Amino acid sequence: MRAWNKKAVKLIQADFQRSADTHLLKLDIPSYAGIDFYLKDESRHPTGSLKHRLARSLFLYALCNGQITEDTPVIEASSGSTAVSEAYFARLIGVDFYAVMPRSTSAQKISLIERYGGQCHFVDCATQMHGAAKQLAQDKAGVFMDQFKYAERATDWRGNNNIAQSIFSQMQEEPHPIPYAVVMSAGTGGTSATIGRYIRYQGYDTQLWVVDPDNSAFYPAYMNGDMSHRTGKSSRIEGIGRPSVEASFVPGVIDDMLQVPDECSVAAMRWLHEHTGHMAGPSTGTNLWGLLLVADQMRQHGHVGSVISLMCDAGERYLDTYYNDVWVAENIGDISTAKARLEQWLV
Repeated sequence: MRAWNKKAVKLIQADFQRSADTHLLKLDIPSYAGIDFYLKDESRHPTGSLKHRLARSLFLYALCNGQITEDTPVIEASSGSTAVSEAYFARLIGVDFYAVMPRSTSAQKISLIERYGGQCHFVDCATQMHGAAKQLAQDKAGVFMDQFKYAERATDWRGNNNIAQSIFSQMQEEPHPIPYAVVMSAGTGGTSATIGRYIRYQGYDTQLWVVDPDNSAFYPAYMNGDMSHRTGKSSRIEGIGRPSVEASFVPGVIDDMLQVPDECSVAAMRWLHEHTGHMAGPSTGTNLWGLLLVADQMRQHGHVGSVISLMCDAGERYLDTYYNDVWVAENIGDISTAKARLEQWLV
């Protein structure tokens, strides 16, 4: 068993060595004089999203804790991107993978999971995923990876080329190398925890703002200090937002939070594609709207500096949903007011 474990860890480490870092894109927004905008393009990972980093960390964490053997099926509760990345690593080390996800998950993501050899187990809504994944792991004598619990502890927040270290390294030659703010949406809460801890570990003055979509528990819980808060609803922005506060969410490292209406997330996602050519998913729209809100506050107070967020995944996964006008009208609503506000901001 130790020989197989050693081989599996080595396979994942070798895959990491073959992977280049992701680009830090600078956005040209002339209306914000003295404020530089950046998006770190995590869609360029081999599995097409930020979750590639998380999946690699989760697999190494489980392997080094002795939870995965060559005969251990891996089960995850995921709305899509984490499952795609975990399916990739499961195939890499030769174990079975099962993704528990809502039936509403985009067809493109389901296809990607299956392309990497994963199998999909569907539930009616996000609130059912966790329980169904635990039961499936028990039924198959497998390991439930539980990204929502282990995301913040599986990642080395002090460095080891985590997302925060990569951002600050890439900023070294920019006009404002220490960002005024990093803006990040919360899915598991693990990425914001890593960024917030790294900022404090390095002694930077950078603020961490976390943005949250409608129907998610993170924002109201943070604002009222009640981490037991539940909404009982599924987020309409795929990949982020949760009906209850997850264990990987660390409020103590966050400077402030913003709630972004879903129509604003979709409008910002589409604006990015129309004005820059970069096609990203809806969580990137949430990030971008938050980035503009923070920059607007900076502009009002006469502050200058850099603001950074993430392009979480590629928009091609959402051609039938968030880039489809009929689907948006039926599932999100009218985004014309949000589009008009964007144009006013960016004049």
